[in-house]
Amino acid sequence: MSRILIIDDEPAIGWSLREILSDEGHTVEVAASVEAGLESCARFAPDAMLLDVRLPGRDGISALPEFRSIVPGAPVVVMTAFGDLDTAVRAVNGGAFDYLVKPFDLESVSRIIARALATWSPQESTGTDRMAAVGAGVLLVGSSPPMQEVFKQISLVAPTDLPVLLTGPTGTGKDLAARAIHTHSSRRGGPFVATSLGALAPSVIESELFGHVRGAFTGAASDRPGLFAMAAGGTLFLDEIGETPLDIQVKLLRALENREVTPVGAATPRPLDVRVIAATNRDLEEAIRAGTFRDDLYHRLHVFPISMPPLAARGDDIETLAAHFLALQANGRPVPSLSAEFLAAIRGRAWPGNVRELKHAVEYAAVVSRGGMLGSEHLPPPPAASGTPPPGAATDEQVVVAVRQWVDAALASAGAETGDLHATLLSLVETALAEQVVAAADGNRTAAAKLLGLDRATLRSKLSR
Repeated sequence: MSRILIIDDEPAIGWSLREILSDEGHTVEVAASVEAGLESCARFAPDAMLLDVRLPGRDGISALPEFRSIVPGAPVVVMTAFGDLDTAVRAVNGGAFDYLVKPFDLESVSRIIARALATWSPQESTGTDRMAAVGAGVLLVGSSPPMQEVFKQISLVAPTDLPVLLTGPTGTGKDLAARAIHTHSSRRGGPFVATSLGALAPSVIESELFGHVRGAFTGAASDRPGLFAMAAGGTLFLDEIGETPLDIQVKLLRALENREVTPVGAATPRPLDVRVIAATNRDLEEAIRAGTFRDDLYHRLHVFPISMPPLAARGDDIETLAAHFLALQANGRPVPSLSAEFLAAIRGRAWPGNVRELKHAVEYAAVVSRGGMLGSEHLPPPPAASGTPPPGAATDEQVVVAVRQWVDAALASAGAETGDLHATLLSLVETALAEQVVAAADGNRTAAAKLLGLDRATLRSKLSR
């Protein structure tokens, strides 16, 4: 089999990785620092490496070029528990084959190593030509696992010219993700042109996108370039792509396929040099089934999809985001502090408007506090929008977050090795569900069983247990 070098200063991780890779027949060595890793690399000549970012003395990514120079054909998989967009970009820029976020399951490591060994060749690019040095600062904030996955995907797709489709609820930062892709691409010297297709009137959307020539229609007194032409050499961000009229979808597909546009009133097409990033908060597959979105355009845009997580799935990021927005609001003035009550209050809210709603709430609180410490009383009242769950009601996303928190706590407890987590969770959930529905049915078990989709005997059995 192959030789694998693991560079990680956590003994438990090094031991676990050694065990699973050795069981698969690989020869494995473990080093606990960059210096020890470089020595092992020169002596051991590994076929692949697993490299931690945070190491004593020197971080792993800064040493990537040295590892690559010693064994240029060996894929390097970067590991980190503290990933952000800059870390992901630096890893890809340094030539990393892949990027693993801790904690990870060992089977995923095994699959990545197998893929790396099967696909990488000594003639492969070292990665330094795949992406220019990072120029602008990080636009996206967060260190939670869902955001680290987003950072990884951005770092991988940014150096390419592939179309990207950003999906996710309103307020999750799809526009910032689009700007981050542009910022970390080879097109960052060109323009970044953004438009919301939902905000354009159907009568002018074709002219806005593709431009028009003089006399094309009443009022067209001169040639006017469209958004595609304005984004030449750079990136065109089409937000709310799901709102595009069907007749424009046909022309948009033709432009993407042929890499050329025909301005309204023009006789000949003009070449395109632009990368397209689209975004939507709609379910485009459902729109296809409803006949409001073209299947062929969807697949043309869906080349590299990135799903932006809702704030409910990013609980670990709420405090970081609040501090970030507060610093922006201070605009160079002393930054007020966040009280424990304020932090508890923002963690307890549902935030249906996601990151955008949190940002506006922090800005509001900063004004109301008049430069002092932010308290829970400074937050604006929650919006009373239609469809908002009643006070105390949990959204589906909050339920998922609660289950994940329960699992984390169970795994950290002494009884985590009993192997009964599945049965324990099901017992807790089924008991609460059955009792609550029976109570809502005023004790009528027949009605409760119908609400639950169970027969009466099954419900009776569950209540007995």
